[in-house]
Amino acid sequence: MVIHVKGAGLEAARLSAVCTHRKEGVLTLTIIAVTIGLFFAVNIGASGAAASMGISYGAGVIKKQVALFLCGIVVFLGAWLGGGEVVKTIGSGIVPSSTFTNAIALIVLAAATLSLFLANVFGIPLSTSEVTVGSVVGAGIVYQSVYLGKLLWIALFWLFTPFAAFVIAILAASFLKIKPIKSFVEKSNAGPILAVMVIIMGLFEAFSAGMNNVANAVGPLVAAGLMSKGSGVLWGGLAVALGAFLLGHKVIETNGKKITTLKLEEGCVISGTGASIVTAASIFGIPVPLTQITTSSIIGIGFAKHGKSVLKKDIVVQLLKVWIVSPVLSMVLSYTIIQLVIVQNFYPIIVMIGALISVFGVLSLMRKSSPSGAASNTTITNEFKLVKKG
Repeated sequence: MVIHVKGAGLEAARLSAVCTHRKEGVLTLTIIAVTIGLFFAVNIGASGAAASMGISYGAGVIKKQVALFLCGIVVFLGAWLGGGEVVKTIGSGIVPSSTFTNAIALIVLAAATLSLFLANVFGIPLSTSEVTVGSVVGAGIVYQSVYLGKLLWIALFWLFTPFAAFVIAILAASFLKIKPIKSFVEKSNAGPILAVMVIIMGLFEAFSAGMNNVANAVGPLVAAGLMSKGSGVLWGGLAVALGAFLLGHKVIETNGKKITTLKLEEGCVISGTGASIVTAASIFGIPVPLTQITTSSIIGIGFAKHGKSVLKKDIVVQLLKVWIVSPVLSMVLSYTIIQLVIVQNFYPIIVMIGALISVFGVLSLMRKSSPSGAASNTTITNEFKLVKKG
């Protein structure tokens, strides 16, 4: 009888040690996942949110530190007041929230972060929203739990919103050509009014970026139960604001110099168009690519001024490449890591490697068989360059 009690005591101690070890492992995963999510949010603020003030800073109507400070405040307000719907979509609208364990949330965020890191290394302008959605879809494919209807709806928004921005920018630019409007804009006393307007539109764009982009960082954490939706929006918003204020200097400097050829009224149109579309999408909980929306607005302004000559093939091709590469890259990374680490199934990875070898082999053979010729690249003016945003 005594031996039995001792044995039971030893077993209880062993089980207690196992439980403690597991709890420590879960806690470690939780800390790592939350850290990566907030780090992702900081980078979103440093790139996408800070770039929203590039037009007003480039025009010289506001100082850099003031622009970044205001941007940080407004992007936090956007996340806190209106970021909940997109968080819900990322966390449970594309795949069931039950898909997200601590480990899956960690892998999804790591795949999205790694995708953006690789894109920055190779100079590829990816969209943070598309990258995050792709990473979530990769996890859903592993467990065959993707809501295809919702995913197609999001993809349609990705196609429609840049086109809508292009059309709205053309209409707005045409409106600026109306004689009374043009006369007012060209008056010397219109300068201060336009300066204030371009700052307001830039802040509106930062607000919309906060609404839409904070979900990219905290959506998986909320789905895994590591944060409540309120806490996720709060801490994610603070991290995005911190990134904009502390790390946005180079981004705002770069984008400010790129867009100095734009007039103040054109800057108002670009920022206002992008912000309006992103805000509307955020209300419906749709993550959209602010990068492509802004680029389409810039092209729309150029089309109204110069006609079809701005619709160069390489610009359209670049937009399509970004649209395809952003989600696919993160989807493949997320799928691969989950298969290797969680499922421990190597066969799909072997098939993927074989498919990649086949594709690159076919492309190589096609290049060799096609007649050689150097393609001439047309130089595009600075105002039609791609503005990197989140």
